[in-house]
Amino acid sequence: MSEQVARLSLHDRIIAWRKALAVYGDRRMLVILLMGFASGLPLLLTLSTLSYWLAKLGVNKTSIGLFSLVGIPYAFKFVWAPLLDHMMPPLLGRILGRRRGWIVLTQIGVAIAILVMGFSDPATAPLMTAAAAVAVAFASASQDIVIDAYRIEILSEEEQGAGAAATQLGYRFGLIAAGAGAIALSDVAAWPLVFAMLAALMGIGVLAALIGPEPAATPAPKSSSALPPLLERMNTLVWQPFADFLKRPAWIAILLFVLFYKFGDAIGGVMANPFYVELGFSGAEIAAISKVLGVVATLIGIGVGGVLVARYGVFKALLVGGILQALTNFLFALQAMVGHDNLMLALSISGDNFTGGIGSAAFVAYLSLLCNRAFTATQYALLTSFMAVGRTLLASGGGWLADHTDWVSFFSLTAFLAIPGLALLFYLWRKSPIAPPPTLSPSGKPVH
Repeated sequence: MSEQVARLSLHDRIIAWRKALAVYGDRRMLVILLMGFASGLPLLLTLSTLSYWLAKLGVNKTSIGLFSLVGIPYAFKFVWAPLLDHMMPPLLGRILGRRRGWIVLTQIGVAIAILVMGFSDPATAPLMTAAAAVAVAFASASQDIVIDAYRIEILSEEEQGAGAAATQLGYRFGLIAAGAGAIALSDVAAWPLVFAMLAALMGIGVLAALIGPEPAATPAPKSSSALPPLLERMNTLVWQPFADFLKRPAWIAILLFVLFYKFGDAIGGVMANPFYVELGFSGAEIAAISKVLGVVATLIGIGVGGVLVARYGVFKALLVGGILQALTNFLFALQAMVGHDNLMLALSISGDNFTGGIGSAAFVAYLSLLCNRAFTATQYALLTSFMAVGRTLLASGGGWLADHTDWVSFFSLTAFLAIPGLALLFYLWRKSPIAPPPTLSPSGKPVH
């Protein structure tokens, strides 16, 4: 009898696994996968691939560092997010609906900006290239706002985990296309053609929007405020979450920690591709080692980081990730001494990306724990936008530093730039241990 029960239990488990995996065969998951690809492609294009292109054209390192400022729209996307959430898109809104209409419009904007960027000449007209890159970043950040909302609205609560996995998988393929694909192709094709092909790949996202269903419209909440509806919407989505965060103890230290935890990595990352070019690595070598092996190492590191958080807690995981992120910067200093050596490059990149993945997993967990559940989406967007300030504004000085030092000194200094973030981590660990914040309604009352 017990064997029969055991068999039935195993049978039930098999059925449960089949049901859990069946969701991946849903057409909506394919749509989300393709949209994830469209989100990942322009991000890396305006960061790593742009710096490689500039280095190949002989643009000085200070200018390359300043070009990282084109990513500023990612840092401030929360400002216009309420507009995209509230307004019906022109022309396509009536045909495709609010979400899909904005997705297609922003993706067309990304494709056009990529084309303009590719046919510009940063050596003779850098302002034109910079303006096009800012346009790519703005359209891409706007696309991300709508795609995130689309994914959440199109899936049930039970399907959100599978949706997150699908979008992350597509996102990584987009990073590989804009990184490894573009850099390898640039060895055999002119840059305008490379950018034209990347612009054409944005058609994958347009196709996803066309074959995907439009989410059911959510009625706007009624308000007793005297403010106009749009201002009331912005007040609810932007000001209230911000005001709630300011009530936290040590909130200034928290924001400084968000800025500086990955500061050294951000400075070093801006100059990675110019460093590879100066050492004589080809586009194919960089693509295979940095953009493929590096992505795999990052994914493994994220998995290890998640285990560390679950086993030892978020502060210990942040400490391990922060120290390892700093130490692996010395691998690039060693790479500068060794020179053009593929095995050393594989060790440097895989080590750096692996530890970066550990730090990222712990960092995301920490930011998530900071959010009040009544304002989770908006507070998380605000925190990650603030983090992007460090990735753009603060890291833009990396080129100047590289121009005024040798590569060994540069990467050694980026390792020591981790010290402010680690000092803030110890302060927060001692002064402000994490406790789940009370869940409040938008009106500020506790939710029971």
